[in-house]
Amino acid sequence: MTDGKEFPQPVAGTVVPRFGDVATFMRLPLFRNPAELEIGLVGVPWDGGTTNRPGARHGPRQMRDLSTMMRRIHHVTHVAPYELAKCGDLGDAPVNPASVDDSLERIEKHFAKIHAAGTVPLSAGGDHLITLPIMRGIAKGGYGPERAPLGMVHFDAHSDTWDTYFGGYKYTHGTPFRRAVEEGLLDPKRVVQIGIRGSMYKRDDNDWAVEQGMRVITIEEYFDLGVEKVIAEARRVVGTAPTYISFDVDGLDPAYAPGTGTPEIGGYAPHEAQRMLRGLRGLNLVGGDVVEVSPPFDMSGNTALVGVTMMWEILCLLAEAVAKRKGKIGRAHV
Repeated sequence: MTDGKEFPQPVAGTVVPRFGDVATFMRLPLFRNPAELEIGLVGVPWDGGTTNRPGARHGPRQMRDLSTMMRRIHHVTHVAPYELAKCGDLGDAPVNPASVDDSLERIEKHFAKIHAAGTVPLSAGGDHLITLPIMRGIAKGGYGPERAPLGMVHFDAHSDTWDTYFGGYKYTHGTPFRRAVEEGLLDPKRVVQIGIRGSMYKRDDNDWAVEQGMRVITIEEYFDLGVEKVIAEARRVVGTAPTYISFDVDGLDPAYAPGTGTPEIGGYAPHEAQRMLRGLRGLNLVGGDVVEVSPPFDMSGNTALVGVTMMWEILCLLAEAVAKRKGKIGRAHV
């Protein structure tokens, strides 16, 4: 295993105070060329798909600020991501706040360039519609030599598989995974959704996901099963093929993450979400995102702190996955 000394390193809070210097994700150096990195942390400051409370466009900036609390080594797994992979802040994806269609195209092209460079993206939103163009950029036509669609571990209060809003409009933060399945980006039989809850407009609102083969774990089933059995079920569903993690902060109970667009009470606690993420070690992970942090609805910054901490957990997973694929570490390390 490499000692990582040649890899980009974050600025330590013991050298420069956390409130000092320019804010970047995890205090890592800023890069513009994805080919210089193995994992690129990317902001997507866009909430044009929001149907309720806006403000997630401000998420990446505040998450960068709060990421100064992240240090170098995971306190439970002892994973040191900056020793395993070249990680850096790639800035923000280009967006158009006045156009949904143009933004989707810009985001897709940006992530296609990142993917073409061989860089694994870890993104901060932005509303949940951003995951669709990200997946288009990294998975259109399939991922890997077998050209297969992606699997996904999806943490959320909502299935995000509705068809249309407002008289037939197909692109909102409530529709990305229906579109992703229709476009062949996601294999629904390798998708697990964890934490689904809340009142419905119609009795069959969540039926489409189940009918396609998605494993939908409602919050009631989550609490009945417990964290360890949910982890085992998620691992069973996605298997060993390429998999994406998408974490919507509204999957958490709003007592812990009130700054989000569509809060639903009765969710899991942050430490439960952290345990679930840690339980995904060793999967064939090819990207991830944390979405729906809306700073205007939580002036304390706690939601952004929770969100970027989940981003840190995913970063540790991705670093191990990248190192394993490149032969830097063996199976015993993950």
